[in-house]
Amino acid sequence: MNDERDRDASGDRTVGKGGSNAMWGGRFAEGPSAVMAEINASIGFDKALWRQDIAASKAHMAMLGAQGIVSSGDAATIADGLDKVAAEYEADGVPEDWALEDIHMTTESRLAELIGPVAGRLHTGRSRNDQVATDFKLWVREAIEQMDGALAALQSALVQRAHEHAASIMPGFTHLQTAQPVTLGHHLLAYYEMLERDRSRFADARVRLNRSPLGSAALAGTGFPIDRNATAQALGFDGPTHNSLDAVSDRDFALDYLMAAAQCSLHLSRLAEEFVIWASQPFGFVRMPDTLSTGSSIMPQKKNPDAAELVRGHAGRIVGCATALMVTMKGLPLAYSKDMQDDKPPVFEAHGLLELSIAAMTGMVADSTFRTDRMRQAAELGYATATDLADWLVTQADIPFREAHHITGAAVRLAEERGVALDALPLADLQAIDKRIDDRVFDSLSVDASVAARSSYGGTAPQQVRLQTAHAADRLGITL
Repeated sequence: MNDERDRDASGDRTVGKGGSNAMWGGRFAEGPSAVMAEINASIGFDKALWRQDIAASKAHMAMLGAQGIVSSGDAATIADGLDKVAAEYEADGVPEDWALEDIHMTTESRLAELIGPVAGRLHTGRSRNDQVATDFKLWVREAIEQMDGALAALQSALVQRAHEHAASIMPGFTHLQTAQPVTLGHHLLAYYEMLERDRSRFADARVRLNRSPLGSAALAGTGFPIDRNATAQALGFDGPTHNSLDAVSDRDFALDYLMAAAQCSLHLSRLAEEFVIWASQPFGFVRMPDTLSTGSSIMPQKKNPDAAELVRGHAGRIVGCATALMVTMKGLPLAYSKDMQDDKPPVFEAHGLLELSIAAMTGMVADSTFRTDRMRQAAELGYATATDLADWLVTQADIPFREAHHITGAAVRLAEERGVALDALPLADLQAIDKRIDDRVFDSLSVDASVAARSSYGGTAPQQVRLQTAHAADRLGITL
């Protein structure tokens, strides 16, 4: 680390040689205290923006050269120097020097060491305020694109397994109580739909952020004849922002990202919870892959669904990241305030956690073994076709639903006492409950008949599941 900080006799830090920061120290007779230097420095985390900072600086310098604000020779020298700085960062990482505060001053300082005083022309017509807003937007835009790809991969895994299990019967739950039989494919496709909405939220966030703040300078714009459309185009933005005050103080794009990430993490947490429950011995619906499980230090029989539990836990941290930035931004007057330096850590943390969570759930969905025999048994013994019996009484025996509900309840109680499924009750026993029941009822009481009957669009019938997996595969561009 290239750290020019010295220590005084007491061991406390002083900042820089000569006290003041050469990048902005002309206003001050003395340099900042060690505490001020430490609280003020952001290089420890904003070094993650170095690629975006180099790209934005090169676009800015190309524009300055094209506009004649900086000579073509100086512009070429600076561009070449930025390439050399980027190569150093790529090879050795970004050095951390608190005296240089952040990635912007770190880069400009190194550029000056490489090419001399001409490096000072790079900052013409811009401020660190519009510089950091631009860099951060570029980073978030790339993060959104990464999330979209990762979510598409998880969706593909869900669709593949849903197609495989389009007719595999399991209990559908409400209140975690057996409700009606559904197919495993139908259940998995519910998470595909959640992730589809997540992808749309990230896509919406990308549309809103795609205006370039570069050229807004500190807050009021600049008197130099810059071409903001040129820099916006060079960086892939749809155009420049329309108000310089808003441009440097806006962090809606970061909040949009965090809100989408938080919602996505909730969906991942729900799916993870399903796997935790299904993997427990009382359920036994799934065998988790060894690669995403751990053992116990004392109980050799244990196979713990730790990856799923950690995904569930990460959701709380991601929601906390969103809350942290909302509270940071809630009372800031225009334009830039130093509080906004704390905008990046929660976004970086949430992105890393979400990326890891999606990868874990993709592997879990793709590689788990579903115990469809246990699922079917649970559906049959959970009296999941009780609603089908009530519906049959209404449609075939012309019995009012409330009365049919009461009759069905008596049949369920009898089946429970016998320890059998509803369709295993003899006709005589059913007729003892209500004489209007005849042998046609057995066409409706099996779990297979129940799921086949739910053939409305978006229903759980195997034909509908296959229709939806085909549509999803087409949207994802995958082959089933």
